[in-house]
Amino acid sequence: MATAPKQTRITLHADVLVIGGGPAGTWAALSAAAKGAKVVLADKGYCGTSGATAPSGTGVWYVEPDEEKREAAMKSREALGGYLAERGWMQRVLDQTYTNMNDLALAGYPFPLDEEGLSYRRSLQGPEYMKLMRKRIKKAGVTILDHCPAQELLTDSHGIGGASGLQLNNGEPWTVTAGAVIIASGGCAFLSRALGCNVLTGDGYLLAAEAGASLSGMEFSNAYAISPTFSTVTKTAFYSWASFYYEDGTLIEGAGSQQGRSVIARTLQTQPVYACLDRTTDDMRQWMRTAQPNFFLSFDRLGIDPFTQKFPVTLRLEGTVRGTGGIHLTSESCETAVPGLYAAGDAATRQLICGGFTGGGSHNAAWAMSSGFWSGEAAAEYAAALGSRSSSREPKGLRSGLTTALVGSGDISDVIKAIKQEVEPFDINLFRTEAKLKQSLGRLNRIWQEIRYRSAAGVNSAVKLREAQAMAATGRWMYASALARTESRGMHKRVDYAGTDPAQHYRLLTGGLDTVWIKPDEASIVTGVSAG
Repeated sequence: MATAPKQTRITLHADVLVIGGGPAGTWAALSAAAKGAKVVLADKGYCGTSGATAPSGTGVWYVEPDEEKREAAMKSREALGGYLAERGWMQRVLDQTYTNMNDLALAGYPFPLDEEGLSYRRSLQGPEYMKLMRKRIKKAGVTILDHCPAQELLTDSHGIGGASGLQLNNGEPWTVTAGAVIIASGGCAFLSRALGCNVLTGDGYLLAAEAGASLSGMEFSNAYAISPTFSTVTKTAFYSWASFYYEDGTLIEGAGSQQGRSVIARTLQTQPVYACLDRTTDDMRQWMRTAQPNFFLSFDRLGIDPFTQKFPVTLRLEGTVRGTGGIHLTSESCETAVPGLYAAGDAATRQLICGGFTGGGSHNAAWAMSSGFWSGEAAAEYAAALGSRSSSREPKGLRSGLTTALVGSGDISDVIKAIKQEVEPFDINLFRTEAKLKQSLGRLNRIWQEIRYRSAAGVNSAVKLREAQAMAATGRWMYASALARTESRGMHKRVDYAGTDPAQHYRLLTGGLDTVWIKPDEASIVTGVSAG
């Protein structure tokens, strides 16, 4: 089915509404449609080109169904993640990812051949991948609403019943009533200019929290990625073969180690850092250009050879995009605690397969296609079970009753700048201490109160205000969780609690709007993987 007809105001009904058009959202739409559901997908950007996956290549956690290989794959990151992942979820993701990647091959994805002439299915090129996924969901009859950010969920006595938002092209509203809603809107990178992350501002987290859902793993949200200062590309795998230097050309010891990001961050606080991919061979250099062509575009444009010349680097915050926090799931079907509401991809917690640590692609890519597939099937079944009740529902917007007397006269960009000043600095978010976290959380609380009921004139201002609200809320959940975890585990590093505390071997839940709450996830205390 083609994109929605051009009209001023859009009012649609569907069995399943998917919010977000990245890998998780498109897999959710595809699997829901395969169950016979009428599906609408609303994307803040253009489905197929927006989000972190679309502009570049990504590895995929694809492992053949071999017992030894699967065991090694599951074990490889358990310690890094603080032993908070669960083997059952890992196994399910490995199974589903294997199936989905093979399905992509049948659908025409051009997987390359390895040295033995076999199809190599451990990576995907984002542009080809997402172009194919858009084509597939359109063929399946999914109605796509491009450039239509969701602004609020709709609800009634049965639970979630759709969502409404704004059309960026004409400023008019859109409304989709639905039997079930899947939030697949990605994580939150706080507008740090990381490649593909400009649409990832935590909007889905706020939508879910307003409906009463909780979040999990928000302390594991301080992922920073290496990037040239003159580029937004944050694909960091190639830096495994880099050396890092001070401005005078002296080697920075430890910058290329497992703890290298911390070494680089501490150095950047006082002076520039330079990198050079000088630990590569000629064969590797040719392979790199083929695997990640966009990595080299800015170098070529500036006439820099990154294999032989030093170039300045920085660390860009990717927050929960490469962290593991997100909306808490209550079942293997990717349900939340709110009836009719599901979550998938980076919008959902990835602790179930990653614990407290992950990186780019790999597990995240596998989780997106797997959780998207499961949520789509489950949401379709949930909507079908509503039967005749579905057509008689009249859900209302969760934010419709909010007082908007405090009309904002200030520039939204100033608010966004103030939020970024709390989440981007290394000495607050990366090198965490109780004093710094409390101070920053207090400032974020004040920002939240200032913009909580603010309204905005015009579609662009309204969308920016909603982004600011979502980022402020995300920062508060992050730091409240970071304060509650008085230890260092996974990517969460407390300078004042350097060790890992066995008594805190559990996942944390958080939520709340005006008042943020924190509590241990009792289920994780029972089912979490043993720490040794």
